[in-house]
Amino acid sequence: PVPQLRHRQTRLIANGQQGLELTSAKTCCSTNFFADFCQPPFSRKDQSHSTVKLFIAQIEPRVRAAPIGRGLAGSVDFVGHPLRMTRLYPHAQARTFRTMEFIPFDDRDGYIWMNGEFVPWRETKVHVLTHSIHYGSAVFEGERAYGGNIFRSRDHSVRLANSAKIIDYELPFSVDEVENAKREVLAKASLGDAYIRAVAWRGAEKMGLSAQGNTIHLAIAAWEWGDYFSDKMAGIRLTMADWKRPSPETAPHDAKAAGLYMICTMSKHAAERAGYADALMLDYRGQVAEATGANVFFQKDGVLHTPTPDCFLNGLTRQTVIALAKARQIDVQERAIFPDELPSFEECFITGSAAEITPVREIAGIEYKPGPMTEALIEDYTAATFGKISVPV
Repeated sequence: PVPQLRHRQTRLIANGQQGLELTSAKTCCSTNFFADFCQPPFSRKDQSHSTVKLFIAQIEPRVRAAPIGRGLAGSVDFVGHPLRMTRLYPHAQARTFRTMEFIPFDDRDGYIWMNGEFVPWRETKVHVLTHSIHYGSAVFEGERAYGGNIFRSRDHSVRLANSAKIIDYELPFSVDEVENAKREVLAKASLGDAYIRAVAWRGAEKMGLSAQGNTIHLAIAAWEWGDYFSDKMAGIRLTMADWKRPSPETAPHDAKAAGLYMICTMSKHAAERAGYADALMLDYRGQVAEATGANVFFQKDGVLHTPTPDCFLNGLTRQTVIALAKARQIDVQERAIFPDELPSFEECFITGSAAEITPVREIAGIEYKPGPMTEALIEDYTAATFGKISVPV
């Protein structure tokens, strides 16, 4: 996940048409323009999402930029690496931004709902010998709220309960109680647009593979979170993952379980080190499966193609997009897709609660261009998340 950003009181001051001056006691960056640091002329390595974000946290206290064309450009020092700030959006010349500072997830203000009560964020402790830490038996949901309403909230809560059952335990709270808790979390944090993480895990009473009788815990947190990928409308670049999605006889793919994401983290790290935003994973048969944390779609000749989810999670956003496409009379084919088909497709995008609908412009050297179908589905999905249209699922 993208690190949380803490608002500071520093101001980004417009100096008429002469440029900008950014000042801060410690760090200086704004989400309103940071994505432009991810554009060329950086080296491929420096374009990686996490690397660039880390660099931005180290901006010098003062940065000046002068107008060039429609935008602004200048040079900045990131931890001794001279990287070029290629562009600031034109409207930056006429408004004040809040600058940001990175803070870790265990050092935040606010509260987390934990086992039925609100606990100060920094005090939500879990013992080091907790079973789920050692054996990957946590289950979780990633959800988004738009305008104070969690999109497909109940579907997420039902899936959380089902995931727990699949890996052999019951949530200590009903689906209705989970729903109420999520609403309370949003209200207490005064969040309208937010990311919500519900997670359940086996406790620390017994250590070893057998954990029958261990207490099952449940926690729910929420925080502000923007786009999962920076400048996502330009389209992201994927490489091919070395790791493959396992057979359904090997892993419970219908459960959103923590242990199943180990190869996803490894694949995403490798992709980022190579200068890509993410990786496309094949399955155990060599068929196209999904990205590391999102389902994938392709468009060709007006038909939408997506892999059959028989060994990976059938995402709720995936289901939403299929319903929206069918509402537009788009032919949707869920089928086996093989890597040698990738050059034949015209458009590509990935879907997920965090990624929403994110266009893809490259997969390991194969180029795509975000087109009318992708744009139409993004428009529909945005309308659906804000309740402007219903989703026929």
